[in-house]
Amino acid sequence: MKVLVIGLGGVTNGGKTTLAEKLKNMLPNCDIISQDDFFKPESEVETDERGFKLYDVLDALYMDEMVTSIRDWMKSPASSGVVTEESENTCDNLKNVYILIVEGFLLYNYEPLNELWNRRYFLTLPYEECKRRRSTRVYQPADTPGYFDGHVWPMYLKYKNELEENANYLDGTKSQEELLSYVYSDIIQELNKLREENQQITS
Repeated sequence: MKVLVIGLGGVTNGGKTTLAEKLKNMLPNCDIISQDDFFKPESEVETDERGFKLYDVLDALYMDEMVTSIRDWMKSPASSGVVTEESENTCDNLKNVYILIVEGFLLYNYEPLNELWNRRYFLTLPYEECKRRRSTRVYQPADTPGYFDGHVWPMYLKYKNELEENANYLDGTKSQEELLSYVYSDIIQELNKLREENQQITS
């Protein structure tokens, strides 16, 4: 059994969740873990001197629990409820390959996670487009006036600047179809590498 762990990170409202769901429907033995499921309750999230809740930092998340969840999945992906679906790209010696897509806005700035990625992608958006998309979303708790400019965008830039060079940047202004096609093809290439490795081992 082999596992492939794919990171789908990047800017808020960049299309990470939508892309992850579409990939899950196209790839065999594929599951998703979302970073948003590991936010601390509002009462545990720090507030700065301006009254902004500091959600866009690692301390706002139960990161240890997230790493544990991913590692647990890697040990036993078949028991996680992944539905095995035959696809035209699935060969006999890939039936035991399981794919986990981890999606979230702060994936690559936490060292224990960086040990796990087979492939990682980082969605980007220009400031105006990101702000426009963010304004159409309803958050709980709601964004307070000035929150995007005062906290969300500066934190995105900070963490993006900390990234290593080998992240695979994706332009979030491109259509979902273009992004899906690119990432899907890239993952299939990775699966084919695994297939070749398996063939070498078994031959």
